[in-house]
Amino acid sequence: MNSPISKIIVDGRDFYVKRDDLIDPYLAGNKYRKLYTLLKTPSNELKTIISYGGTQSNAMLAISAMCQKKGWEFIYYTKTLSIAMQQEKSGNFYHATRLGMKHIEIENEYYRDFIASLRLNLDKETFIIDQGGAVEEARLGLKVLADEIRESSLDVKSLATPSGTGTTALFLALCLPEYKVYTTPCVGDTEYLKCQMRALCELPSNLIILEPNRKYHFAKPYKEFLEIWQKLLAAKVEFDLIYAPSMWMTLLEHTKEDVLYVHSGGVSGNESMLERYKQKGFI
Repeated sequence: MNSPISKIIVDGRDFYVKRDDLIDPYLAGNKYRKLYTLLKTPSNELKTIISYGGTQSNAMLAISAMCQKKGWEFIYYTKTLSIAMQQEKSGNFYHATRLGMKHIEIENEYYRDFIASLRLNLDKETFIIDQGGAVEEARLGLKVLADEIRESSLDVKSLATPSGTGTTALFLALCLPEYKVYTTPCVGDTEYLKCQMRALCELPSNLIILEPNRKYHFAKPYKEFLEIWQKLLAAKVEFDLIYAPSMWMTLLEHTKEDVLYVHSGGVSGNESMLERYKQKGFI
């Protein structure tokens, strides 16, 4: 699906937004692009998809939606859940389980070794997706996205997308060498992000990692995140509350040119994040 492009004004600057969030309620954004190869795989070639990670992962929800569409079993491993998480009636984990995800908890002390052993003795009908969708198979879907951007003929030569593992930003930069591709680390610091990306391939020169002005802990509520999110919402586009705020704040601080922001989806998680902001007294 070729997603549309919207124009918004933020702090007096024009920005363009590639609306990958509109592709599907759950299977949208960069997760749709990362899962593109699997979405094109005939349903009878696989039976089971395995993945692992956090309980509010956007990738987890997207994989759940994909597996429901394809008729595949989806097994998802996490560390031990809190009682509060088990009882939640909103958020990505809640929706993923309703889509048919089989969830298995692993004791925290055994989690790392267990994940490392997942690929032992796999059969041909089982496929493992690493945390966040950081797999080589993501390249094809991001090439499709790159082609859409190039064919839009938009007079903009700078792109931006936030990074967890950095897969989206990395493959976009490789596919669009004539563009500058800005990203910012949302999980860990710049060195951690570079390490994650180099596990896939060497970093191209047009990939520019912008460092936030301060250190933010992943998925923690911050008043300034809520404020930039509300400002963007007033500009008529809803972004996620975990990755997007840091990227937008960094863009506004460190760039001046016109930028096409690639919307990475994830807005389904806003429901539970807004509850956390309310508990903090920010709303």
